[in-house]
Amino acid sequence: MHPVKSTTSLAVALLLSACGGPATAESLETATDSAALTSAFSQGCTFSITYQQTSSTSHPPLFEPVITRQASSTCPWPSASVVLAGSYSEPGLSIAANDLGVAVSYTYKYSPSGSSGVYLELRHLTPDTLSVVRSTTLSAHDEFRFSRVYRGELSLLADGTTLQVQGTKYGTIPFESGSGSNYIATYPDFFTSTTNPTVVAY
Repeated sequence: MHPVKSTTSLAVALLLSACGGPATAESLETATDSAALTSAFSQGCTFSITYQQTSSTSHPPLFEPVITRQASSTCPWPSASVVLAGSYSEPGLSIAANDLGVAVSYTYKYSPSGSSGVYLELRHLTPDTLSVVRSTTLSAHDEFRFSRVYRGELSLLADGTTLQVQGTKYGTIPFESGSGSNYIATYPDFFTSTTNPTVVAY
């Protein structure tokens, strides 16, 4: 994937034009071209997640997740994109959607320091305006209290309301059961509540 150059760092900005078609993403561990992880369908529209890289002479680059809605004959809204807060490392990206909303996840490193934590950011966006209506963070703290969450792949369970996040981490996620470097976090009614997840490590 070729990152799109940007000269500004935006926390959340709605763009008027699309940033392009579905694109693959670089995760923190491996590159993936799985369309199931980087594109999803909601209310007749296709949504994709990629990232753009900022350029600055005075600061390290930021990698900003970009969620794009594509125009089509089945989509009632025009093309549009939203840019989320940038990370100081290439983010691992994932997306899942149904008619209740669009869920995205991305790994987030808040500082260029090598010892700074890596978190998994989860967002619920509305299909029509791409507004963020729920924000939550998944962290796993090591013995030095730094978070190390390296992946978070999204899927919606058969009930259509439960979001499952599966990935790898180092350390302990709060209230997790089990142990190990892999985890499954299950969010019931993700699009309609703020219920905390159940987390199983293995």
